[in-house]
Parts: sequence; C-alpha cells; structure tokens
Amino acid sequence: MASTPSDPDDEHDHGADPVTDRVHENSWSANLEGPEHAADRDLLVRQAVDAVEHTAAGNHVNLVAHGDHGHPEEYLFGALESAFGDAVNVEYVEQCGCGGHVVRVHV
Repeated sequence: MASTPSDPDDEHDHGADPVTDRVHENSWSANLEGPEHAADRDLLVRQAVDAVEHTAAGNHVNLVAHGDHGHPEEYLFGALESAFGDAVNVEYVEQCGCGGHVVRVHV
C-alpha cells in the first residue's frame, strides 16, 4: 500500500467523516460526492488516497467523485499515480447521471 499517511484531523476540520475505517478485503465503492467534497477538492483527493490505502491487494475501489471539480483525469489521476506509482491501475468508468464521476482503482 501507499506510504502517504492521511491526517484524520484534516477531514474533521472540514466536517467530513472518514471515507472508511477498515481495510476492505473485497471490491467496494467510496462516496466522495458530499457537499464537503464539492467545497474542498483537496479533501476529495485525500479521501480518495485513503480509500485506496484501505483496499486490499487484488481488489478495486470505485471512487465516486463530485462533479463540481470537472473530469477526475485533470486532478485525481496524477495524485493517485504520485501516491501509489505502479501499485495501482487507475481507469475512468463513467459520469453518473447526477454529474459525478466514477474512477476505478485496481490495487
């Protein structure tokens, strides 16, 4: 997994609950579409990294990112590649009807 630690105080400063509190031994989805994510792209990115850190090898996490920040290729792909390098495979899945975006990260 990644060596980028997340600071739980960062999330609480913005009124956001942690995206997860356990390591997922299966594929799962992380909801990053709350109003706190719309207001703070850095929070969205931090919680996306945290979600990947909490995904066991051999599984994937679907990151459902708020649409207010545009296409995630513009801001999220690079952050994930920087945090995890070749340990993950990042792919764009689709735009939701609500305007959000689904990014699948294979660990």
